[in-house]
Amino acid sequence: MIHSMTAFASGTGARDGLSWTWDLRSVNARGLDLRIRVPDWIDGLEPGLRALLQKGLSRGSVTLGLRLIRDTGPEDGPDADAIDLTLARIAAVQGRAAAQGMSLAPCSAADVLELSAGQGPRQSSPDEVASLRAALLAEFEATILPAFLAMRATEGAALKTVLLDQVAQVAALTDTAAAQAEARLPQVRETLKAALARVVDNTDGADPDRVAQELALLAVKADVTEEIDRLRTHVAAARDHLAGDGPTGRKLDFLTQEFNREANTLCAKAQDAALTATGLQLKAVIDQMREQVQNVE
Repeated sequence: MIHSMTAFASGTGARDGLSWTWDLRSVNARGLDLRIRVPDWIDGLEPGLRALLQKGLSRGSVTLGLRLIRDTGPEDGPDADAIDLTLARIAAVQGRAAAQGMSLAPCSAADVLELSAGQGPRQSSPDEVASLRAALLAEFEATILPAFLAMRATEGAALKTVLLDQVAQVAALTDTAAAQAEARLPQVRETLKAALARVVDNTDGADPDRVAQELALLAVKADVTEEIDRLRTHVAAARDHLAGDGPTGRKLDFLTQEFNREANTLCAKAQDAALTATGLQLKAVIDQMREQVQNVE
């Protein structure tokens, strides 16, 4: 099954006077790059989340964020001590940034209140923190990660349809190129005969082996049989990868490079306007396919 590296999932939860929001998203990358932002006072949460992500993913630039705040009733006012502590920390960060010639975006009142609300849970007991960590990990594994993986699978199914269509186009163009190469054989033979005549007329005292090598080289330069055969082999391999299970993005990326190499050689050897045009069409489709493959896990 093909999976896309582009996906998104979110969710919310609450317990014991706390509420939180999950945000999980990913884009394409060469490997697996995990960026996790969670409250640092919940010991063991980040390693646990990282392990779950590594178990379910193999590629992608993945960003996971968890925003957790303490709930307050309408009669509760902001905690003055927590606000003072937050403002002091913001001022310290801004001061250090200014000392290094950097200017930070200003914080809004809502930002300060949210950060201040986060000061409360730091006073939770170790047992409360451990219980919260277990609840968060369980929720992430049961709801957030499955939703995220499901979206990657859905996007992957759409990608597979596009890629199969592009592979079919490459196969059809390869067949067209094979027919055009066959049709130009009389022209190629005449060209080789003319080349042979020129060589014979100018070979007084030349090494016969050298003459034979040059003629063989001319014949090889006009023959596109190997390129056609390799293109068809790559088409079969691409279809196998698209039908298989497990991550296939790297394999497909390599195949598109091989497709492009054969198309370039085909154009270089064409010596025929129609065959050159088909080779250029091949290159265009292969380039489109390569763009799509960049999103495959």
